[in-house]
Amino acid sequence: MELRQLEYFVAVAEERHFTKAAQRMMVSQSGLSASVRALERELGAPLFVRTTRSVELTGAGRALLLEANRTLAGARAAREAVAEVQGLLRGSLAVGVEQCVTVDVGALLARFRAQHTNVEVRLRQAGSALLMEDVVDGRLDMAFVTLPGPPPDGACLLPLDSEPMVLLCGPGHRLADAPEVEWPQLADETFVDFHPDWGARRLTDRAFAACRAPRRVALEVYDVHTLIDLVRHGLGIAVVPRPIARKEQAVGLCEVPMAEGDGHRRRWEVSVAFPAGDRPSPAARELLSYLER
Repeated sequence: MELRQLEYFVAVAEERHFTKAAQRMMVSQSGLSASVRALERELGAPLFVRTTRSVELTGAGRALLLEANRTLAGARAAREAVAEVQGLLRGSLAVGVEQCVTVDVGALLARFRAQHTNVEVRLRQAGSALLMEDVVDGRLDMAFVTLPGPPPDGACLLPLDSEPMVLLCGPGHRLADAPEVEWPQLADETFVDFHPDWGARRLTDRAFAACRAPRRVALEVYDVHTLIDLVRHGLGIAVVPRPIARKEQAVGLCEVPMAEGDGHRRRWEVSVAFPAGDRPSPAARELLSYLER
């Protein structure tokens, strides 16, 4: 079993398509398919169920995917450890980020790439829950996330920032001029909110559950600008971190503080996540050091 075979296998598993996986790995589809078939013969089990429309993992494939990611992460760490001893910074850096965290990740990556041209930089944007899975499984070296509670097993967090939650609504809403809003006051309102993978959505869900107030999320979105636009059109209200309410696109909407005096911490916490038990890779440590300068 070769590392390249595992890389091809992981690419197919993530893309769910042989052609797309071959394009991602910059190899011919026939070569990639042959490599996967050789891996299946060596393991004595089919790894994928192939149809004309999709490619799905078998039970054996799902079992291999976890270990393949760990093996590839270990191999990458080994190469980077040797490079570090030699005083070099090379290899790859895989970073995840949830949209609108209070860290200028683009500026960090641009500065890093300008100074370390031998390091391949990859970025994935997704909800914090999915990013944490990638950190735990070794697909990401680090991720900028927002979690309402402790990290899952296999990951650790370094806190970076904390922001309060606010109500975002139109100027004609009944609470637009309130000095502060209690969570139960929003029961039975129509909400615009993010996908459940997002940290802000999880925090809000927990807040309403804690005070046993019902709520209805009628419009679920994957990006900040769409959420603001829907609130602007009067299709619902939203409870969001304060930086989102203060974006240029939200001018004209009302921002009302949410109460925090019920004994529960209801703040949006921005952190950087790393795999537990392993120190950050040399490239990840270098990127993180830019936050301190």
